Amino acid sequence: MKAVIQRVSQAAVTINDKKVATINQGLLVLIGIEQADIAEDITWLSNKIVNLRIFDDENHVMNLSLKEIKGDLILVSQFTLQASTKKGNRPSYIKAARPEIAIPIYEKLILQLEDELGKTIQTGIFGADMKVTLINDGPVTILIDTKNKE
Repeated sequence: MKAVIQRVSQAAVTINDKKVATINQGLLVLIGIEQADIAEDITWLSNKIVNLRIFDDENHVMNLSLKEIKGDLILVSQFTLQASTKKGNRPSYIKAARPEIAIPIYEKLILQLEDELGKTIQTGIFGADMKVTLINDGPVTILIDTKNKE
């Protein structure tokens, strides 16, 4: 799985002119699921997302996690994160998981995140044409690939 984690002061997802998700302080996470992803990837990534120390403490040092600040989270599926741009100018999405594989993984990730945070998270709608807006706070943007745990 590949994730783009953005610290936000506001974020929203709109589908067909209807807001389906909106948060204030927290994280907007774009998630790209690939064919090779397994349950271990879900557990590792969920734990990493909720415990990343990227929120400021009282001394303005990034030392607090989403869990610690009791922030909110929007999770948005985005297969284009699996784009390969190695050859030519048209991205290939061959690594992106087909919906029959990706949807159950996406749903398990939602449940895992909710379990670790102890509250409901918000989401986009898998496969929908979404408009995502955000105010990136910092800006702070972290890229994570479960296949490359550096």
